[in-house]
Amino acid sequence: MPRLLGILVAVLFTVGAAVLTWPDFFRVERYYPVAQIISFRGAVTVALAAVVVLALLLALARGPRPFALTIALIAAVATGVNGATLVARGLGADSLPAKSDAAVRVMTWNTAGPATAPDTVARLAVAMEADIVSLPETTIETGEAVAIAMRELGHPMWAHHAEDPSTEWDAGSTTLLISPDLGDYAVIESSVDGTSNTSTVPSAVAMPVSGDGPIVVAAHAVAPRPSYMSEWREDLRWLADQCASDNVILAGDFNATVDHMSGLGVDGGTLGLCRDTAAETGNGSVGTWPADAPRVLGAPIDHVMATSEWIPTGSLVLDQNDSSSSDHRPVVVQLERAGD
Repeated sequence: MPRLLGILVAVLFTVGAAVLTWPDFFRVERYYPVAQIISFRGAVTVALAAVVVLALLLALARGPRPFALTIALIAAVATGVNGATLVARGLGADSLPAKSDAAVRVMTWNTAGPATAPDTVARLAVAMEADIVSLPETTIETGEAVAIAMRELGHPMWAHHAEDPSTEWDAGSTTLLISPDLGDYAVIESSVDGTSNTSTVPSAVAMPVSGDGPIVVAAHAVAPRPSYMSEWREDLRWLADQCASDNVILAGDFNATVDHMSGLGVDGGTLGLCRDTAAETGNGSVGTWPADAPRVLGAPIDHVMATSEWIPTGSLVLDQNDSSSSDHRPVVVQLERAGD
């Protein structure tokens, strides 16, 4: 390889590896195509490790040895940093603490519309003792069927929803189930009429009518397809704005990892004042989509977030054995009131 060409390739590789490892430093984490690639930090790490191996094999030949060793060194550094980031966020915790009387369990599951039977959702929610269930891509009819099934299993819930009739299929609906133990709730008018909401697929903001329960937001941001990048960025900013007080729980399909949320947090929050609970409880690097991908290679885009009023004490990212079910993994988090 000519010397100048080798230097150019090494420089370009260094820049590419740096951008994918520290996208927030370059402020490109919410721009195409970087946003799509960094969704899969685990896969990026595996790819960089493969480059290390291939470069070291290439270094066995005398001619390209300096170039190959340079590429191997750059890839090794990037692999190490990405691997450390994955470990720091958590590669998987598989248990929840015993549920105390004051604890609240939150479950979110993008059901992919009719792909997931209401009875499947209900049985899982009851098994997890969920008090709040956020169900993007779920119609109110399906949500009511889930609530009825949960009631029959001894775990009653109230069903709320928001919808965007202009969005086809069940993606135009988001359903939110809340336990009566948390008090009475109502979805705010701007969620219902769409005057203040996520751009394309709706979110539901539920306010407590009685009691001292949290504001609950069932979140759904549009996917960052090339033609929807500006809407996706605006959705993330809108969701950040919902975390502006001390008592908010935000759960759903954000179509974004914590890497995409850089700069949108306030006072140590991940998104607004909300913190990502999975990253605080050992599951921040576990992919929630697609469900058939290995857990460390998927994209952790489904989240439960909470403000400082709530302390996460455990989380689960669940695998479903039913191949006809959703392409998202459910997430369950246990929260305790600060000071209790």
